[in-house]
Amino acid sequence: MGRLVSILISALAVIIGIVVHESAHALTAYLLGDSTARSRGRVSLNPLNHIDPFGTVILPLLMVLAGGPVFAYAKPVPVYLGNLKHPKRDEVLVALSGPVSNILIACLAALVLSLSSPALLSGSLSYRLSNLIASFLITCMSVNLSLAFFNLIPLPPLDGSSILVPFLHGDALRTYYQVQRYAMPILIIVLYLLPSLTGIDIIGWYFDLTVYPILNALLSFAL
Repeated sequence: MGRLVSILISALAVIIGIVVHESAHALTAYLLGDSTARSRGRVSLNPLNHIDPFGTVILPLLMVLAGGPVFAYAKPVPVYLGNLKHPKRDEVLVALSGPVSNILIACLAALVLSLSSPALLSGSLSYRLSNLIASFLITCMSVNLSLAFFNLIPLPPLDGSSILVPFLHGDALRTYYQVQRYAMPILIIVLYLLPSLTGIDIIGWYFDLTVYPILNALLSFAL
């Protein structure tokens, strides 16, 4: 399969993952009492309602050209905690809904691959089409698991920060807010500088413990 086709498959999987992720945040907030995101069209599968020109398009392309890890983000989903029925609890639920939606997509892709495997292997479809379908479904699994667990890292603007903050108090919370100011430089250092300068790949180790075991389990189920 050509590099261009692989890039297009990955891009489609990322767009699907991001759109569902953001819609899940908006829908969960609405169900828990805050209709702000829903009123702004964020409970939608239309990518145009979620795409941030820099974070969803330009940044990933620059990262692909740089040859390093690739991540993307969409427009933030507006949530007003005061509108939620139980603000502290519901903030965590809204934050979790995005990563959970990505894990569900990965599981759905595995189920579809499992159900379609007989047809893909029987020769009833052309080899090229079978390869495209299988590659897309496997990429959906990998991309969505990566999105889920990457977003669980407790640094803003990632969902993990909203999950962690309600559990911090006093000095711990103040220290965390100080660290938040340097979130983007920290991510750049962890994603690029550490691996290139020292060979220490923290995200790779993290994915070895989270993404890849689940991906291997889903592939074993599907194939």
